[in-house]
Amino acid sequence: MRRALFLLFLLTSCQAQTHPSVYLWDGATLYTLQTDVATPAQLAAQISAPLNQADHVLLNGKLIPAEMVLPAGSFTLQIERAVAFRLVTPDGEKSLLSAALTLGQALHESGYTFYAQDFLVPPASTPLTDGLTAELRPSRLLTIRLSGQTVTIRSAAQTVGQALAEAGAPLLGLDSSLPAESAPLPANGEIQLIRQTETLSLTLKSIPFQNQYTDSADLPLGVEDILSPGTPGVALRATRIRLVNGVETTRTEAPEKVILPPQDRITGRGTQIRLQTLTAPGGPLQYWRAISMYATSYSPCRSGVPGRCFNSTASGLPVQRGVVAFSRAWYSQLAGAQVYVPGYGLAVVADVGGGFPDGRAWIDLGYSDADWQNWGGWVTVYFLAPAPASVPYFLE
Repeated sequence: MRRALFLLFLLTSCQAQTHPSVYLWDGATLYTLQTDVATPAQLAAQISAPLNQADHVLLNGKLIPAEMVLPAGSFTLQIERAVAFRLVTPDGEKSLLSAALTLGQALHESGYTFYAQDFLVPPASTPLTDGLTAELRPSRLLTIRLSGQTVTIRSAAQTVGQALAEAGAPLLGLDSSLPAESAPLPANGEIQLIRQTETLSLTLKSIPFQNQYTDSADLPLGVEDILSPGTPGVALRATRIRLVNGVETTRTEAPEKVILPPQDRITGRGTQIRLQTLTAPGGPLQYWRAISMYATSYSPCRSGVPGRCFNSTASGLPVQRGVVAFSRAWYSQLAGAQVYVPGYGLAVVADVGGGFPDGRAWIDLGYSDADWQNWGGWVTVYFLAPAPASVPYFLE
């Protein structure tokens, strides 16, 4: 009985003097320690692996300070050793230590606050490894103005053009900005967006065709016929209109361009002399041309010169019925020709008159002073056979 009581006492005494077990993971190495040290820093020193200020210590999976007094009893500690990485920013390059799992967590622990719009390479979710180099370009607040509207964004772009593209308002075509597209972001954060567009207005214009005349031996003299119908041409007129922020600023007319030239109408003028018969009071007459002319009348003392009388004509014949006058141009071509005027009768071209300033075809019917009749109106003048060898141009 005494022996049993002694063994029980001895066993109890040994258990009272044994320290609780501490399981310490340092990276992938597990240490089992019997210790009564009070803090994680002291435990790390015990295994000859002092803690760095940036190392993490987890107690049963929960992050704790390195100087925290550990609880009594058994527990598990995990040390996550900090790794060195480099951070490049617009202010320069820094070397940092962190035991965070990702780059984003490491930057947060190092006191960096960043936004989703910041430029960070590699991404924040990248696992943190020793020797990693990251670049951080913080975003800035920017104000974009367009036609009285204002949009505020954050951007880490390096140029104005990149910032506008990130904002969903890229420069297109003729667009411009202040500052310029390639300029760095302005110090005051204000960007003026200028939308410029050009429209082209096209107008088609009809070009009238001209009428060209040509002699035709197949047509009777005085007859015209269309040998080739004309077609109008087409010209293009272009107007370039520039709009700045929706407001028209310039309008430029381009030179008119002919895209389809007109085709002239070709009209044949008959040159074929065909004698025709006219029934007159004195019997049938043959004529080779008949045209409408404005008729007046004169007599020796009614020749247009007040107080004077002219009894003789340019041909030497006396002024009397049966003698007619033409303008000088006509007389020079038709002197001596015979004509017939309904209501007047047969006559010979024998005198020169002044004609009309408007150039109308004109005939002056001769009378004596005793039988003078007043004429003033349009008549048909028949030019009697034989036809001249060369037809005057004004009778073609």
